[in-house]
Amino acid sequence: MAIKIENLSQTKLPRQTEQRLSKMLECVPREHLRGIERVRLVETISDPRVRALQSNQLPGLYHPRQGHQPAWLEISTKALLPSDRPFFKRLLPRLSFKGQLASVVFMLIGQHYHLTLRHSMKKDRLEPAVRAYTEKYLRIWGEREHNLRARLFKPLQPTFERWARTLQRRAAAERKKSTPKPS
Repeated sequence: MAIKIENLSQTKLPRQTEQRLSKMLECVPREHLRGIERVRLVETISDPRVRALQSNQLPGLYHPRQGHQPAWLEISTKALLPSDRPFFKRLLPRLSFKGQLASVVFMLIGQHYHLTLRHSMKKDRLEPAVRAYTEKYLRIWGEREHNLRARLFKPLQPTFERWARTLQRRAAAERKKSTPKPS
């Protein structure tokens, strides 16, 4: 069963957003999408569970299955494409929209997967598991999306990851040095 993509947003989205969204859903195994009925693109998320201040900045919300209503995903276009800013401040979010949309979609699917299909998951382990799931499928989607670039940089990727780990260690050591010791 195909997942329905509903665009209820009045924001002018970049071209082929719905086709790109369906391609993103194809990157994830079908078993992980079992139970999700639709993906809804809305202006802002208006759910009674979310505070009003938080709903303007919330990019996505996972609605679990309730009774006979299947699970569905809600994505806020206003959080991804702010329209109340000057042109130059709207340009960067518009250029990075595809990647931001992919990360929100994979994060919501990861929540669905770990909450419904992985029964042995503890609540304190949920956030790191969803983060790892998102990173994994963003990497897969990026390789499919940028095929030539991925093939060119694949041999250099272990070096970049080693540099990143080194920089993270240095930053952690600096943070450890700069934090005052409690007396």
